[in-house]
Amino acid sequence: MAIHHRIVIIGGGNAGISVAARLRIKGQDDIAVIEPSDKHYYQPLWTMIGGGQGNIKSTERPQASVMPQGVAWIKGAAEGVDPEKNEVRLSDGTVVSYDYLVVCPGIQLDWDKTPGLPEALKTPNVSSNYRFDLAPKTWQMIKHMKQGTAVFTMPTDPIKCGGAPQKIAYLAADHWRKEGVLDDIHVILVLPSPGMFGVKVFSDELEKVAAKYGIDVRFNSELTEVDGATQTATIRDNSSGESEDIHYDIMHVVPKQSAPDWVKNSPLADPDNPLGYVKVDKHTLQHTEYPNVFSLGDASSAPNSKTGAAIRKQAPVLVKNLLAAMEGRALSPTYEGYASCPLVTSQRSVLLAEFNYKMEPTPSIPVIDTTKPRFDMWVLKRYGLPFMYWNLILKGRA
Repeated sequence: MAIHHRIVIIGGGNAGISVAARLRIKGQDDIAVIEPSDKHYYQPLWTMIGGGQGNIKSTERPQASVMPQGVAWIKGAAEGVDPEKNEVRLSDGTVVSYDYLVVCPGIQLDWDKTPGLPEALKTPNVSSNYRFDLAPKTWQMIKHMKQGTAVFTMPTDPIKCGGAPQKIAYLAADHWRKEGVLDDIHVILVLPSPGMFGVKVFSDELEKVAAKYGIDVRFNSELTEVDGATQTATIRDNSSGESEDIHYDIMHVVPKQSAPDWVKNSPLADPDNPLGYVKVDKHTLQHTEYPNVFSLGDASSAPNSKTGAAIRKQAPVLVKNLLAAMEGRALSPTYEGYASCPLVTSQRSVLLAEFNYKMEPTPSIPVIDTTKPRFDMWVLKRYGLPFMYWNLILKGRA
């Protein structure tokens, strides 16, 4: 079966839906979104759910409810692209042809790239907020922990929401402090970087947060193997090359991540990046070889932090540039790498880190000092941003 649409968008997540909505507002009337899932998720809240701050069901809505009116929903999974023929192939054999293509299928969670992790996640002591069904389990582990060793890990390669591995460690430590058991728990935070964060002003503040909770931060390190049966985590120090086996009582793991396999294997992938992201100009978001292809969000090669806030700034730039390309005009609007990471530092405070490609702070509200954890930023994270997501961002109005 063959289908044709002038504009085809691969992915019905934050990026795909917000771009489709903006294109509809601009008068485009032949748009299709390829998306296999019946459900749409607001994933930024999963960390807070894992920390006992909300109900997981509040992050889920029917995909049909967020699909912009007038946009065709092709309910299927992409498994290949032929940019020479302007075709997308779906897993059921359907071929969708296009004049212009927007690629935003999200990021792939590579659970099996860490030996023993898939098996360990089936045990009562290991969880991850990167899965809808596991975030509530994280809270159950934290809530029942009274003593022992708690390990929180982050992989080396880029991940979506780079602050998530730290956020859950701080939420857990704050809960244990309030319960009076923090002194009996050895909290280990495994980070692949040489510092807490890539922007110094925020890194300095997070060092204070970790120190306040007495967290044992292992820099330049990563989880290389898990034995769920013996509750053993193998942590490698990438500076020395030495590994250590740590017995954990509970562990929160963030999986390795990369572009979906079909993207990696397509002509759209960056050949110089083994993670296989769609190769785009980092300012225009146009593919470097195929001018009728654009990409944004987690699957794009743009070297920004992979966050929903980045998509909010990318979407209007991409739409303006796509429309310019369709009309034969020069591309002019530029994306400067803006990203935002609301780092939850306790059950009632958030450090709002905003920055660009140059890793310079770029505050949206200059009159507020967001370089320190604040309660009002926690309110924004917990209530303001979800409201904005469902009611404005997905409708192309923010």
